[in-house]
Amino acid sequence: MPERRYRILFVASHPVQYQAPLFRRMAKQSSLDLHVAYCTLRGAEAGHDPEFGASIQWDVPLLDGYSWTHVLNRGSGAESFFGLFNPSLWKLIRSGNYDAVVSYVGYVRASFWVALAAAKLSNAAFIFGTDAVSLAPRDQRAWKSKAKKFLWPRLFRLADQVIVPSASGVDLMRSLGIPQERVTLTPFVVDNDWWMQQSKLVDRPAVRAGWGAAPDTLVILFSAKLQPWKRPLDLLRAFAKANLSNAILVFAGAGPLLPQLESEAASLGVAYRVRFLGFLNQTQLPAVYTAADLLVLPSEFEPFGVVVNEAMCCGCAVIVSDRVGAGRDLVAPLCPELIYPFGNTDALAAILQRAHASPMWLSGLASASRKQMETRGPQENVTATVDSVQTAVTRIRRICTAAIAIVPPTHPGVSPEPKKR
Repeated sequence: MPERRYRILFVASHPVQYQAPLFRRMAKQSSLDLHVAYCTLRGAEAGHDPEFGASIQWDVPLLDGYSWTHVLNRGSGAESFFGLFNPSLWKLIRSGNYDAVVSYVGYVRASFWVALAAAKLSNAAFIFGTDAVSLAPRDQRAWKSKAKKFLWPRLFRLADQVIVPSASGVDLMRSLGIPQERVTLTPFVVDNDWWMQQSKLVDRPAVRAGWGAAPDTLVILFSAKLQPWKRPLDLLRAFAKANLSNAILVFAGAGPLLPQLESEAASLGVAYRVRFLGFLNQTQLPAVYTAADLLVLPSEFEPFGVVVNEAMCCGCAVIVSDRVGAGRDLVAPLCPELIYPFGNTDALAAILQRAHASPMWLSGLASASRKQMETRGPQENVTATVDSVQTAVTRIRRICTAAIAIVPPTHPGVSPEPKKR
């Protein structure tokens, strides 16, 4: 019997460097007939990224190797409900004869609701999820947490299958009352092969020399947007407290905190040991991770943190705060001591001191990090995504079959017998 082939539409806000390799892999799956609908082309085309505070265009191919459509955005393009409003999704889904629609657009955008309504009326399975690991919002406003506690159980019951990228995300869905069989873990991944291959091409001593780092210098890296919730100032202050005799701190990223970081580095007396690289495009990052010894992600709000995957692929050990979702999935299995309480700069400084004093320990962690990524790559995500589609479509077909079975047959030209009084 031939393998069942599912016709799937993915709805995405814009091309993303992490998703494109997954779409390419899924396009090669014999069980999937895949198409992607983009609500904007930001990222593939130059466009303003409000969090970087700059115009960004990624320098890796984002639209090759799979079928896609740009659906015209009638919205404002702002970070608001009607920032993404793509009414043409309605016709695309209603006429597309899809078995499932997978939305990577969040419920806070109008286009999500267009896709949801069209999929439900077309008897297509509707699959969506969240990267959240708790109800706490990034801005810490209490009313939002209360609203989510009331609304999210109802929201996620609209999904024929919920997809989440982390173990903590699975726990969150279960706490909201979503049954285990309705939740699929589709792990956050990067294109491991690409990162590892690029890392092998890096002239590590030359990159480090460009930063003024000797072979035995401890290079500590921050790779993220310089935004308040990423807490780069925590790392800078911990670095100063650690008072390491032979170490430098490298910031790779752009954002509004840059002037404050530069000023504070000077006031702490460590400016001569701090490097600011600015925004780095995708092809520039493997060299940075490969040349560094240790990545630190001190975020206050970080549902996952895919930079952890990137760094580990390049053989870089990682420290994270306990607010980083990747800590549980990727860091704890190697060394739980590399996870510290958010905001505790003394605890972070102590880990930096240990790393500085124990280069062999750090080298072992780097090797273990790279090894771990061999079993957490794109194929694991693709397999889980296909499983979520199969599960959701099977459930929808079973419901439709049951509904048909309970509807009494009708015959043309024959009126039903009137009820007796």
